[in-house]
Amino acid sequence: MRRAVVVAGARTPFVKAFGDFTRLDTIALGVSAVRSLMKKAGLGHRDVESIVWGGVVLPGYAPNVGREIALDLRLDPACEAMTVTRACASGLQAITTAAAAIERGDADVVIAGGSDSTSNAELKLPQKIVHAMAPLALGKPTASDYLGALSQLMPLSEIIPQRPKIAERTTGEVMGEAAEKMARRNEISREAQDELAVRSHHRAAAAIASGRFDEEVYPVETAEGRWVHADGLVRADTSMEKLAKLKPVFAKDGTITAGSSSPLTDGAAAVLLMSEDKARALGLTPLAAFKSWAYVGVDPADQLLMGPAIAMPKALARAGMELGDCDLVDIHEAFAAQVLSVLKMLGSAAFAKNRLGRDSAVGEVDPARLNVHGGSVALGHPFGATGARMVTTMSYELAKTGKSTALLGICAAGGLGAAAVLERV
Repeated sequence: MRRAVVVAGARTPFVKAFGDFTRLDTIALGVSAVRSLMKKAGLGHRDVESIVWGGVVLPGYAPNVGREIALDLRLDPACEAMTVTRACASGLQAITTAAAAIERGDADVVIAGGSDSTSNAELKLPQKIVHAMAPLALGKPTASDYLGALSQLMPLSEIIPQRPKIAERTTGEVMGEAAEKMARRNEISREAQDELAVRSHHRAAAAIASGRFDEEVYPVETAEGRWVHADGLVRADTSMEKLAKLKPVFAKDGTITAGSSSPLTDGAAAVLLMSEDKARALGLTPLAAFKSWAYVGVDPADQLLMGPAIAMPKALARAGMELGDCDLVDIHEAFAAQVLSVLKMLGSAAFAKNRLGRDSAVGEVDPARLNVHGGSVALGHPFGATGARMVTTMSYELAKTGKSTALLGICAAGGLGAAAVLERV
């Protein structure tokens, strides 16, 4: 049986939106990550057969970001490409799609990953403007047509572009509001959230200081000609005392603050996957392979970000494993409250019985095994890139430490959950 293996990973630094990468769009960020990955692996421009790319804030002028990356890098024109979107799990979706294609025999060398530039999110015009003005752009309008279109735009207060927000179409809730409800329902305290956030920052800072990310993070030249070498959001000096001073951001009496939430971020991450035979034929040492993965959905009106608590047990079952078998657990930190809610449900016998059909709880996650190099609260969260960052970090961690398996979990908008089990090769 063909097996797809992770051979290498590379990413840009993750930086705050409207910061150093403001003038680099999602395509440019993807190009930077893929170029670094190819150079690292010694790949030529005719070696890559396919690109599968994940994205959430897709540019209207070129939504197939994967193909644009291939063209900008002047890869072989035969290198086909596609772009997938599964909200915050888009990067993982791209990678598992690539792995499945390799295992089917569709290709031997595929680059998968994702990118997003919140700084370049497009402002949406109200449909009222589109409906009034499109006939003018598409036809041969007369003066009376213009006057008629203008009359349709009144009152002017209804045609002002709206600020984009990360809200559920079905509920109207922004993600932070849904996370706040989860914190209340699951009795997640402000103190527990701040503790997780502090740990995330301290672990990420330690990874940077030790050089742990040096083989993953590659410098990017900005549009202004400056070079950015390292992640820009990690705060090594954060503390419980500092976080305690922050005000809640989603409810006056809430517990979620900017300090316990993932920040808006620009960045990209890419992973090189090959068939195992191809990798060994090229003299490349595989890092890891996928034992399983799982994608699930939950009701967005009922604990929007609880998907990983269902997807992770499903991925474990498909791998023939239990939670206690995993050496490492890496969970996307959209909010500290969401991670703590998922962990609480994994340890709940009632949740296991009612939602998973199990006789006993999935299990407790040892904090020493959880997000060992920090997570999205500290590192940032370019929506389409986070899954690829997690696969990259965990693959190198397995290879470097000799540990056997890592369990990944990601929540996503729309009430989606994603999980995967990686094994060292």
